[in-house]
Amino acid sequence: MIDNTPLVRKLGAFVALSDPELSVLASLHKRRRTFVAGRDLVHQGQSDQAAYILASGWACSYKLLEDGQRQIVDFQIPGDFLGLRSVLLNVSDHSIEPVTDVEVTEILVTDLLNAFAQTPRLATAVLWAASRDEAMVVEHLVDLGRRDAAERMAHFLLELGARLALVGLGSKGGYACPLTQYLLADALGLSAVHVNRVLRQLREAEMVTFRDGFVAFDNYDQLVNFAGFELSYMDQKGPLLR
Repeated sequence: MIDNTPLVRKLGAFVALSDPELSVLASLHKRRRTFVAGRDLVHQGQSDQAAYILASGWACSYKLLEDGQRQIVDFQIPGDFLGLRSVLLNVSDHSIEPVTDVEVTEILVTDLLNAFAQTPRLATAVLWAASRDEAMVVEHLVDLGRRDAAERMAHFLLELGARLALVGLGSKGGYACPLTQYLLADALGLSAVHVNRVLRQLREAEMVTFRDGFVAFDNYDQLVNFAGFELSYMDQKGPLLR
């Protein structure tokens, strides 16, 4: 049922979607595709591509430098759009790689624009989602520029937890997380060795434990204070348009 999907849970944080709007969303879910982990579904510099809605699994968006180094810009979880900005700008400025095997819904730009024309409130909800993603990128810049390694890691794990909680995949207790220390290193501007050291520091401080694919918040409030985590930038308090 479309009304219980991660996408609807996410967009419902901004717009209380009506039955006609849910019907339009359902009509977009016609072309389902699967991609295996490690094989790019969008390439940097690619044009004439579709956008995708991530139905299950995790992906990452990244920029590749000329010397082969990679900077992960963000991770995508169920309910997120993949390649939406690149569709509207015609050329992709980044690559998208599945972190796990993923199932997606492929959306052509014509279908997306037709859906927006039929349901302006749905277009507003998608604009909100894109604006929220931009706010998270701003926080990531602050992470890289002004937070030390432990604060950076704590803030990042808390943000992931809040994002997953919104779509029913996490809580203040923790969440399943398939990210390796190498992926975290590429996202946070650290080495894999430094990531290991920081995770051990946070675990020994009894704030958070990341082990066997699960992030457990041992002391959520203490971790929030340590990271200076303010949930307001994620705008998840409830529908603003009813």
